[in-house]
Amino acid sequence: MIAGGGTLYWYAKKKGTSLALVLDILAPNVLLAQSIGRWGNFMNQEAHGGPVTRQFLENLYLPEFIIEQMNINGTYYHPTFLYESLWSLLGFVLIVTIRNRKQLLRQGEVALSYVLWYSVGRFFIEGMRTDSLWIGEWIRVSQALSLALFIGAIVVWFIRRQDYPPISYYSDGNKGQKKTIKMVNLAKR
Repeated sequence: MIAGGGTLYWYAKKKGTSLALVLDILAPNVLLAQSIGRWGNFMNQEAHGGPVTRQFLENLYLPEFIIEQMNINGTYYHPTFLYESLWSLLGFVLIVTIRNRKQLLRQGEVALSYVLWYSVGRFFIEGMRTDSLWIGEWIRVSQALSLALFIGAIVVWFIRRQDYPPISYYSDGNKGQKKTIKMVNLAKR
């Protein structure tokens, strides 16, 4: 993670762009990758939730192959891999849908949206899992980390909104191509 972060920072500096923009480009794709990657937990019959009945799984209208794979040593389990996979896929669709709406999000806020979205899902889904590491007896490590990341993202979002004014955008109407121009406040000169 540290090496990856350092590499992203180096890449942004080398290309003369902001790290926030690079993270905005990557964040939705990370959600899609996490959505796909959770199916590895399914194949390995790991990172599942607590015991449930077969009827419970059938009531979720799951395909038979998922129901059978969630039968581990004669006991059926919550398919938490599926919950997290679908949560991440939904987050990917939502973030990709809104990221081009310049009036809604500023640079860096797509990445913050990812952190907020993933943290919420992970906090609740982790509560169903049976293989978690605990901090004491009252909260799981992943839930504490999710809570910290959620609060941190809210704080960063708020600070960025206070410190960085919005950039005005316009379309010049040239064959549907949009040009982004930062409007200069001439009153300050």
